[in-house]
Amino acid sequence: MKKTKDEINAFLGKDTEFEGKFSFTGAVRVDGKISGEIFSNGTLIVGESAAIKAQIHVADIIISGEVHGDILAEKKIEITVPGKLFGNIKTPKLVLEEGVIFEGNCKMKNLKQETEKDTALSPKKTEGLSVLK
Repeated sequence: MKKTKDEINAFLGKDTEFEGKFSFTGAVRVDGKISGEIFSNGTLIVGESAAIKAQIHVADIIISGEVHGDILAEKKIEITVPGKLFGNIKTPKLVLEEGVIFEGNCKMKNLKQETEKDTALSPKKTEGLSVLK
């Protein structure tokens, strides 16, 4: 059986705790506790019983639990009831269901264009000279 991109390939249950740097590919569902940093080019699903305190950089995130920390989502952030998010977010697409809690700042830009613009404006070193391109 071939896994599709949206299939959950890991699950951290209600009674699990993880501390540190957590990285994965594909989709992961968390119903336990995580603290630290989370990185992925996939989807993070935060279940209703989850409690996360982390800096998060993922492609997509769906929040039904509680998250404390800043999130950079390359594609989309979705918060569904009874989800709670306390932190700043950057994403091109944001979906908030009526009744969720979101406390923080939100920047909604096309992150790929912003990254390309930042790269184009960054100084390039050429034989000891700093040149803006």
